[in-house]
Amino acid sequence: MRWVLTAEEMREADGYTIEKRGVPALLLMERAGKRLCEEAEKLAPTGRVLCVCGGGNNGGDGFVCARLLKNRGREVEVAFLGKRTGEACASRREEYEKAGGQVFDELPKGEYALVVDCLLGTGFHGAPSKEYALAIEAINAVRLAGAKVLSADIPSGVNGDNGRVESVAVQADETLCIGELKTGVLMGEGIDCAGEIVRADIGIVLPKDLYAYLIDGEIVKSALPARKRFSHKGTYGRAGIVAGSEKYTGAAYLAVSACLRSGAGYTTLYTPKAVLPHYILKAPEAILQPLCEGGELVFSKEAFLGLLSCDSIAYGMGTGVSKEVALGARYLLENYEGKLILDADALHSLSAFENLDEVFAHKKCAVLLTPHIKEFSRLSGESVQSVLDGGIRAPKAFAEKYGVTVLLKNAVSVVCDGARTALNCAGTSGQAKGGSGDVLAGLLAGLCAQGASAFESACAGAYLTGRSAELAKEKFGEYALTASDIISYLPVAFVEIFQKCAR
Repeated sequence: MRWVLTAEEMREADGYTIEKRGVPALLLMERAGKRLCEEAEKLAPTGRVLCVCGGGNNGGDGFVCARLLKNRGREVEVAFLGKRTGEACASRREEYEKAGGQVFDELPKGEYALVVDCLLGTGFHGAPSKEYALAIEAINAVRLAGAKVLSADIPSGVNGDNGRVESVAVQADETLCIGELKTGVLMGEGIDCAGEIVRADIGIVLPKDLYAYLIDGEIVKSALPARKRFSHKGTYGRAGIVAGSEKYTGAAYLAVSACLRSGAGYTTLYTPKAVLPHYILKAPEAILQPLCEGGELVFSKEAFLGLLSCDSIAYGMGTGVSKEVALGARYLLENYEGKLILDADALHSLSAFENLDEVFAHKKCAVLLTPHIKEFSRLSGESVQSVLDGGIRAPKAFAEKYGVTVLLKNAVSVVCDGARTALNCAGTSGQAKGGSGDVLAGLLAGLCAQGASAFESACAGAYLTGRSAELAKEKFGEYALTASDIISYLPVAFVEIFQKCAR
């Protein structure tokens, strides 16, 4: 399991390791500096190295790295820009100077093969001071001139919890996360600043058994329902897709097509009667069921009664925002006992026309919400910026409050059920187009129908769509990639997971 910690959680782990496990702080710093040195030599086997250090533990790691590089015969210089110097950092500076190292109080001029960024750590937030901002800009200028940049723990200028960059941040080629991965290198602008992300195990002991973690192929494989040779259609569940309208006919098609690739036994599209002809023979494996007259969803208990026999339902893709859509969502929450995925227009309609405290308080089903940031802002009542600044906090608090699973869609998606939090990094910018969410919703319905829990399905679905997009990008590129391309590569992503994990 690859844990992902906030800045506060990492501080707690450091303190626990030092105070409760008796590991000296200086020993941890030496180990961190050694790993930085090793990565530095991989990135730049030859040439001058510049270590830019602040006064905290990151700066101490940088001084150790510089000393070890110097002892190995490398030409290395250190620029120290710390305003205050911690005791551990000061002692490592002293050791570096004893080894013959020189320390500058500003960035020296010249050409470098590598810059080691140890200026600001994971506890940083806000905008860097003018002095630090100038140093960060200088580091980026050296990179543009051809040098590699290695950041310790997190690129300087990036918020360690949410990845926000308020003014300027180091653009790294690699970030070496000391101890565990940090939320700030995965979320917000942090993921674009970090470059390749590598973890350095230096012997820090975690005081808790469970943290947020990164979704990978092994986790997805364990979440996917088992397939048996002695089985039939009913073994793998009935997935219902409630989607589509005269304005948004594509959403229903994409959701159904993705669901058909999920492994579910039955996939049924429930849509307004006037738009149903659009789907005849477009997805021949799916069952088509008119839900109401006309071209827009109209709620009736009689029509929705047929949905209650489904093992899972994905509701709201391309239905449009209306009171009728909200009434349908409320009916399902209060009467349906399977797994209900609420997406897109269902979320907007609920936030516009219903009291969330009431509708979630009376739910009978397992609920999975799949909002993007703006939709989550409407649901939670928080501003978009507040949601982004909260990192993993906002979806976790919402999931705990309402007893639901939240899949908060973003460049790195966050899955929370109140007790567990997982992050999905698989994916590309090519998914930032209409239809990608419909594909995800349909895939989730199929996974849930087969018996996976809402949380397991969310983890697997987010990873599979992201990985499919990565595979499709190799052929189509990120500019030309479409939601349909993602569906076409879902089989490849499934096969890859089972083949790699088997090996």
